[in-house]
Amino acid sequence: MNAAASERPTIDAKTAAALMEPLTELIVQAARAILAVNRRAMDVTEKSDGSPVTEADLAADRVIADGLMRIAPQIPTLSEEQAAAPAQPFGGSFFLIDPLDGTKEFVAGRGEFTVNLALVTEATPLLGIVCAPALGLIWRGVVGRGAERLTFEDGRIGAPTPIHTRKMPEPGQSWVAAVSRSHGDARTEAFIGSRPGAVRLPLGSAVKFGRLAEGTADIYPRLAPTSEWDVAAGHAVVTAAGGAVTTESGAPLRFGVGRDGFIIPSFVAWGDPAAITPVC
Repeated sequence: MNAAASERPTIDAKTAAALMEPLTELIVQAARAILAVNRRAMDVTEKSDGSPVTEADLAADRVIADGLMRIAPQIPTLSEEQAAAPAQPFGGSFFLIDPLDGTKEFVAGRGEFTVNLALVTEATPLLGIVCAPALGLIWRGVVGRGAERLTFEDGRIGAPTPIHTRKMPEPGQSWVAAVSRSHGDARTEAFIGSRPGAVRLPLGSAVKFGRLAEGTADIYPRLAPTSEWDVAAGHAVVTAAGGAVTTESGAPLRFGVGRDGFIIPSFVAWGDPAAITPVC
């Protein structure tokens, strides 16, 4: 992570695709580490920003960090649990990881938490894996090479099924908007409300990106701040599945470019890029 920018590797789609299987197996190992934690008896502490962190977050982080050192030691990594004082900005390619996205869901005993891993190249997510351990589901993709959904049980990964986002609703049809169970905000509600008859689909963590990528939802707006590691893997999966993730103005999102605290002010994930319009 501290290597000079000129020494950092730049990974293309072909190389990223070759990494997909070992990375998927690694994420399933992290999922198993999370599921092995007793939620009723686990330690829960608080970060400086007030968000919770559990021993499951830390266990998954250790599994992923050790695995990436074996699989791709030349690629720098940035994890939510290791982001206290990282070098900025990131050049070339780097892994961007949230070892347990949806910690509040996890602590509450719900199943919509995920393990997120993205490979970012030149500030754009190229590969993404979103794994929902309690649901036994994985969404993954490489931009330009398609996306797919897999199931897993007891660590055994099933055959992949190709997925694709769906076209935007015709006039008179209702939009299905993926919305957060834990992080509602007035601006997002107003944006959804501007689409008459919009149906809200409450979901936790990056499961929202997975449902958008497979065509269950049409749009996922979040018009409030969030962290890059919450978005990058889902960004890659949705884009690989035919959708797009943009800023409020419809511009591309960029990652690892030196924003304070790795905060994304807001974003909108679109199932159909033809639907992209600026947020008013």
